[in-house]
Amino acid sequence: MALTEQAAAAATVVTQGSRGSAAAAEGILGRQAQRESAARTYARSLPIVPVRARGLTIEGADGRRYLDCLSGAGTLALGHNHPVVLEAIRGVLDSGAPLHVLDLATPVKDAFTSELFANLPAGLAADARIQFCGPAGTDAVEAALKLVRTATGRSGLLAFTGAYHGMTAGALDASGGAPEVRVTRLPYPQDYRCPFGVGGTEGARLAARWTESLLDDPKSGVPSPAAMIVEPVQGEGGVIPSPDAWLRRMREITAARGIPLIADEVQTGVGRTGAFWGVDHAGVVPDVMVLSKAIGGSLPLAVIVYRAELDVWAPGAHAGTFRGNQLAMAAGTATLAYVRENGLAERAATLGDRMLAALRGLIPAHPCVGDVRGRGLMIGVELIDPDTGAAAPGLASAVRRECLDRGLIVELGGRHSSVVRLLPPLTVTDEQATAVLDRLADAIPAAAGRRPH
Repeated sequence: MALTEQAAAAATVVTQGSRGSAAAAEGILGRQAQRESAARTYARSLPIVPVRARGLTIEGADGRRYLDCLSGAGTLALGHNHPVVLEAIRGVLDSGAPLHVLDLATPVKDAFTSELFANLPAGLAADARIQFCGPAGTDAVEAALKLVRTATGRSGLLAFTGAYHGMTAGALDASGGAPEVRVTRLPYPQDYRCPFGVGGTEGARLAARWTESLLDDPKSGVPSPAAMIVEPVQGEGGVIPSPDAWLRRMREITAARGIPLIADEVQTGVGRTGAFWGVDHAGVVPDVMVLSKAIGGSLPLAVIVYRAELDVWAPGAHAGTFRGNQLAMAAGTATLAYVRENGLAERAATLGDRMLAALRGLIPAHPCVGDVRGRGLMIGVELIDPDTGAAAPGLASAVRRECLDRGLIVELGGRHSSVVRLLPPLTVTDEQATAVLDRLADAIPAAAGRRPH
């Protein structure tokens, strides 16, 4: 097929709407498989061709509709194409403002930083600096690591088992799946698979005690590090919320030893966990916050915000051509303000508790559901082999397929990809949440029934 014919076919897919075009969609998927890198991820497990979307709903080129509980891996706080986001983008386009400005000051950027600072933890916003990074969260992690190493003159890093901070070199070093250990790994507390085998408050206390001992033992082999980086809720690690008391203890331990604390809020920020920031649950004020995903209102944007005393690097020490994404800043300003003005963080807390309770109700009837956990609208369902209690990645993959067959988009996470993750937009209605739960509740026994014995 000639390129012009391919373009016409693609246009036809979009304009046909609910009538769809299964053949055209298959053609697009086939060309993607032929041309795109083997590194592609979501496209492998979600063989759909989205052509329209609004809120929680995606319409595929074949005319099927899906409830999207992936939300751009947490990027779409307000769902797809929210009116306030579209209005903000159109406003910039219609104004004649430049779309590419490097790191120059603009009214759009000023509005964004003002709205962001208004929503930061007060103890940080009062004397903070902001660094605009390349448009992906992983670049913001790189900037944060570079910042603390420059400010402290130290190179070591404290990170946690199960962590995920991005796919570039430094971010991967700090993530749980790093192939080479170049940072010090600390235990991240969890109830279901506690590294100390006890769980609860005692498990969290032991994790904190181990951290403190490692830093104070002159023979631990761990010199004073440049920083500790932590996710308030581990997302890719399996939707594991950090205990509030433990996170406060990490803040105490790092502050007492002059170690900057970096909070990776790329996925937990902007109301996702039931508070505006994940650290707000524990009342912790970090030295550095890494922000991306939802702060761009569905468009690429990433920043770090940090204490002014750390701002010691030279001009150009961390730069990028696309630091000044005007459309993303406008969309981000609108998103931040809408979440704040409409109490969506509080709404996420209330609805998230309700969804967690409903999902936990599945455990007695479905022994393959090992654990249900989360915070706000960041929810995980861990699937296991009921005979052994071991993680069941094959079953989780089957549940994902059964969900897609039922018009529900979910993704997997966890140590063995055995956790079904739900990240619906903060605008999800009660009726939509019920539909999500019903489809997932149907998918689990359907997948379990196909499990080989």
